[in-house]
Parts: sequence; structure tokens; C-alpha cells
Amino acid sequence: MIYLSIIISLFAVSFTLFLIRQIKKTPPGSEKIQLISGHIQEGAKAFLKREFKVLAIVLGVLAAALAVLIELRVALIFLAGASVSGLCGYVGMRVATQANGRCANSAISSLSQAFRVSYLAGSVMGMLVVGLGLLGILMVWLIFEDAQLLVGYAFGASLVGLFLRVGGGIFTKSADVGADLVGKVEKGIPEDDPRNPAVIADAVGDNVGDIAGMGSDLFESYVSAIISSIVLGVSLFGKSGLILPVLLAAAGILASIIGNFLVKVKEQVNLGFQEQTEEIRKAMFRGQLVANILMVVAGWFICKSFGSTEMFLVLIVGLGVGILIGEVTKYYTSDKYKPVLGIAKASQSGTSINIIEGFSQGMFSTLIPAVGITIAMILAFKFAGLYGVALSSVGILAVLGINLSSDCYGPIVDNAAGIAEMANLPKVVRQRTDALDSVGNTTAAAGKGFAIGSAGLVALAWIATFFQAANIEMANIIDSKVIGGLFIGAALVFLFCAITIRAVSRGAFSVVEEVRRQFREIKGLMEGKEKPDYSKCVDLTTKRALKEMILPGTLAILVPIFCGIILGIEALGGLLIGALVSGFLLAIMMANAGGAWDNAKKYIESGQLGGKGSDAHKAAVVGDTVGDPMKDTAGPSLNILIKLIGKVSVIFVPFFLLFG
Repeated sequence: MIYLSIIISLFAVSFTLFLIRQIKKTPPGSEKIQLISGHIQEGAKAFLKREFKVLAIVLGVLAAALAVLIELRVALIFLAGASVSGLCGYVGMRVATQANGRCANSAISSLSQAFRVSYLAGSVMGMLVVGLGLLGILMVWLIFEDAQLLVGYAFGASLVGLFLRVGGGIFTKSADVGADLVGKVEKGIPEDDPRNPAVIADAVGDNVGDIAGMGSDLFESYVSAIISSIVLGVSLFGKSGLILPVLLAAAGILASIIGNFLVKVKEQVNLGFQEQTEEIRKAMFRGQLVANILMVVAGWFICKSFGSTEMFLVLIVGLGVGILIGEVTKYYTSDKYKPVLGIAKASQSGTSINIIEGFSQGMFSTLIPAVGITIAMILAFKFAGLYGVALSSVGILAVLGINLSSDCYGPIVDNAAGIAEMANLPKVVRQRTDALDSVGNTTAAAGKGFAIGSAGLVALAWIATFFQAANIEMANIIDSKVIGGLFIGAALVFLFCAITIRAVSRGAFSVVEEVRRQFREIKGLMEGKEKPDYSKCVDLTTKRALKEMILPGTLAILVPIFCGIILGIEALGGLLIGALVSGFLLAIMMANAGGAWDNAKKYIESGQLGGKGSDAHKAAVVGDTVGDPMKDTAGPSLNILIKLIGKVSVIFVPFFLLFG
């Protein structure tokens, strides 16, 4: 069974190579399209190169500490997990930046061809994450046959995921907010206008934040879910406890590949904007529906082969809560429903009412996911104990291959729409790319909701793993130290968000000052007679993001360690629970409020409620800039934080017991 799973994971990696070849066969477009796309490629490549240099130092220090405090094998496996996570983020980002111009060029002749190249590029990240994720786990197992060592692999993936998420998030939102505040609000020029000096930095940010960052984030979730199930399974059932989560993951890979083949848009002429977006949504829904049905069928046969109907029910619980959270996210962030329309209407009354309404809708959106996670946790525990909780997290991520493909499609078509604007392509091209981008906004928002939902279950699985590793049967919640741990965990979440949001604020301020300077000093820039210095904004944002990402990552590692040493191992359990509860709810609120503000702005820009340039539009732009660091920096980074502290706690359990 292990070798069969290895073959399937290798097939997924081979499938990504096939997808890359198909993308490269697509014409790259005119010289102007290639020039703009080239600027984005170089900016994204330069940022990741500098970020990886900083990461190499951090990883080297941590690996040395693990080798001394724990053991050398853990340090080596930690570096392996970090390397594979970084590789997924880099390759996915590179393919995305090569596909954006091809998508814009394909839109000149065909909506279906433009959709095809963008979705194939998103699928590269989706299938690479699941293929390399499962392959890495199995190779470590075959070499060492020690489930506890796999925790080091998950730790390495988490740390890289956190830095790519935080660094990329700070970069993308600093550029985005800076570009919007000066370009849209002060100068009244359109989004993606080539006169805006920050427009290339904004496009670069989409790739380093929402492609490399999201890919490494969900790679970390994927391997974390499988590894936590393996660790608990092996402790309960011996080596046979490895097989079930591995087979379910392998089945999910095959289901995702089959589903991806069904995501196609038929070529139809004379379709309006709404009809185009509906065709794209139907294509994506068809693929995801088939993948989930296949996963349910495969899961039934796999679980029955183990003689356990309960395990199948746990799998269904995980799949169900993932779908539920995705649908709730769509409701609160799509301009087809009341929450976004309410925010758009509130914009007519001014900026403050827009922001109040957005916060209110974001808070409302936490209720159903919280209830869903609660029900899922109770049912999973009832069916299979702590192991059931871990296995349900595998269920929510089973068809990650196709879910992540749809998510990474979003930033690619966003870039394509920007390139179409900057290259002055015909109006029909912009209409097609806007239709692609409209669906991309929804899939990106749903992807964030899915990532948060999966993070909640995976974090629960790591808490279960920690309690099992620390031999804690029950934490006394009226113990003063445990209560202290709960408060520290909750406070850590708010401190983490404060640091990351302030980092975006500082970065955006620097971009605003630079964009203002260029408009002021470059004569003829506003009239389009001179070109802005795009590289200055890219370099400025890169330096700020790399400087600001260190502190949040350091806190995620040091706070649980100091809590375990000073307050004890049971207080550390309280910290994990406090961080999970506050982090899960805050992440959902931020992601949904930010997505709703964004789509309320786009709804007005489509010509509703006064359209572009109206007072309602200006209020909506400000609301969107408030939501940007929430939905793309702080919120998504919490996904990794609540899981990373669990892995740190599990790895250092022997160290904590020495102080106990």
C-alpha cells in the first residue's frame, strides 16, 4: 500500500510537468504583453530569492538548535520539510508569472482558451503540493520508520509556510494599499493604470502572497493533517496505523486529477459579462463536485477494507465541514448575496458606515463555521476518539489538489486583467479578463475560508497529538496556570495580528510616499508622456516585507517554548487551546470582512450605485484598503500560527518534561 501511494504521488508530480508543457505551448503574446509580464516575473523572482536568503539563516539556526536539544535526525528532516515547502511555493509562483501574460493574450481570441491556460497554471500548484507532500512523508517513513520523526518534517513545512505567508502578505498588501490610495483616491486613475508607479509591485505581490504564500500554507496543512494522523495512528495501532491516512490522501490525489480534467469552459460567442462568469463558475463546480463524489466512494471502500464504518463517517465529517465553510465564505464575500450588497449600499453614506458594515458582516460570518467545527470535533471524537479528530482533518484536505487549483487560478487571472489594462488591449479582452477575475475573487475568498477551516481541524489534531505525547489525559481548566495559558494563547493571536497589520501600514506608507514623489517629480507622468520607475516600488516593498516578517515568526516559536518551561506542560496545553479558539474566529472574521469589502468595491466599479469615481466608490476603496491586510496578511497567517505552535510543542515535549 505504501508503494502504491508513492506511485500515485509520483504520478501527480509527473502530471504537473505535463501541465507546465501545455502552458508553455500557449503563445506568450505581443512584445508589450511579454515586457509587462517580464517585469512581474523578475520582481517576484527577486523577492523570493532575497526571502530565501533570510530564511536560510533562520532555518540554519533552528536546525542547529534541534540537533543539540533534540537529535540530529530531527534537524535533517526539519530541513527536508522546509526545502520541499519552499520548492512548491517557488515553482508554483514561477509558472503563475509565466501564465499571466499568456492568459491575457489568449483572451484576445477566446474566453475558453484564456480560462484554460490560467486554470492549468493554478493546477500546477495544486497537484505539486499534494504530490510532493505525500511523497516526502512516505520517503521519510521508508528511511527511518519512526512516526515521531515526521513531526520535524511538518515543523519545517510550517516554518517556511509562515514566513512565505507573512512576508508575501506584507509585500502584496503594502503595494496594493499604496497603489489604491494614491492612484484611485488621490489621482482618480483606474486600477492597474500603467501610469501608477506601484502597479507592477501590486502584480508581483499577487504572486508572492497569494500563489507562493497560499501554496506553502496549504502544503503545510496537508502534510500536517497526514502526519498528525500517522503519529496518533501508529501509537494506537502500530505500523498499520500509517496506512489509512496515506491511502485516503492517495485516493484524494486521483480524485483531484480526474476532477481537473472536467473543468472546461465551452467556447460560446456573444455572451454578456454575467453569462461568462456563470459559465466559469459552473465549470469549476462540476470538477469539484465530481472530485468530492469520487473521494466519498473511494473512502468508503478504503475504510471498509479496514473493517471500520466509523472511520468512513469521520472522513465524511471532514469533507462536510470543509464544504460548509466554503459555502459560508461564498455567501459572505460574493456580490450575489446580501452581505456584500449591504456593504456596497452602506458606501453611499460614507467611509465610516462602509467600514462599520464590513466589520459587522465579518463578525456574523464566524457563527456557522464555529458551529460546524464544533459539531465536526464532537462527531469525530465520538466515532474514533482523538484519532478521529486527526483523520477528519485528512478528510477536509482530501481533495486539496483541485481546491488549491481553483484558488491559485484567482491571482493569475487578476494579473492577466492588469496586463490587459496596462497593454491597452481591446475592450472585449478586458471584459473577458474581468469575467475571469470576478470568479477568481470568489474562488480566492473561498480558498481562504477553506484554508482557515482546514487549519482549525488540523490544529485540533496537533493539540490531540500534543496531549498524547505529553501523556496528559485531561487539563484542569480551573487551574490558575492553565487559565494563564489560555489567556497567553489568545493574546499571542492578537499580538501576531497587530504586528502583521502594522507592518502593512508601514509598508503602504512608504509606497504612498514614493508614488506621490514620482507623480510630483516626473514631469508628464500623469499625462502618460513619461514612464514611472516601477522597480523602485518593488525594491522598497521587498525590503520592508523582509524586515517585518522576522518578529512574527520568532514569536510563534519562542512563546510556546517559554510557556512550557516557565508555566509547565499543562499550561502549554491551555495556550494551544486559547490560540486555536481566538485564532480560528479572528481569521474567519478578517478573511470574510476583507473579501466582502473587496467585492463591494468591485460591485460599485461594475457600474452600480454611481460607478467609478462616485462618492460611494471612494468610500468602498478605503474600506477595501482596510480589509486588504486583514484578508491577505494577518488572517491567512493565523492559519499557520495555530498549527505551528502545536508542532513546536510536540517536538519539545521531552525538553519540557526535564523542567517539569
